[in-house]
Amino acid sequence: MKQFTFSINNNKYDVNILSYEGNLAEVEVNGTKFEVNVNKQAGQVKTPQLVRAKSAPSTESDKSIVRTSSPTEKKGAGLIKAPLPGTIITVFVKVGDTVNIGSKLLLWEAMKMENKLNADKEGVIKKVNVKPGDAILEGDVLIEIE
Repeated sequence: MKQFTFSINNNKYDVNILSYEGNLAEVEVNGTKFEVNVNKQAGQVKTPQLVRAKSAPSTESDKSIVRTSSPTEKKGAGLIKAPLPGTIITVFVKVGDTVNIGSKLLLWEAMKMENKLNADKEGVIKKVNVKPGDAILEGDVLIEIE
């Protein structure tokens, strides 16, 4: 198992530890075997543990940081948010326009595809925060409806 050299009163001893269980060790000193009772328990060898930083939950699963709402969820104060990052191509409405559910609001390009964004509620356009050519990120407020 392990080999040591001890020096006691200037005499050298070659010691091999043959086995060690609990507080009983079997050792060989200069070729002679002994059973030794050890007063202190040997500590267990611990396997190192990998410690990782806590990761943030994804926006889809944690309601406290959701950036977009699900289609079936009741909508809030009339904020139309970007569901994907991309670039605005066309804005079909202006402040003061009246819209119905399903009215075209804007067209944007995301992942090399054109996407339409339609109104999910009726109302009057209160504010348009984007214009053609603007880059948008997921969750950006694009249009406000009252």
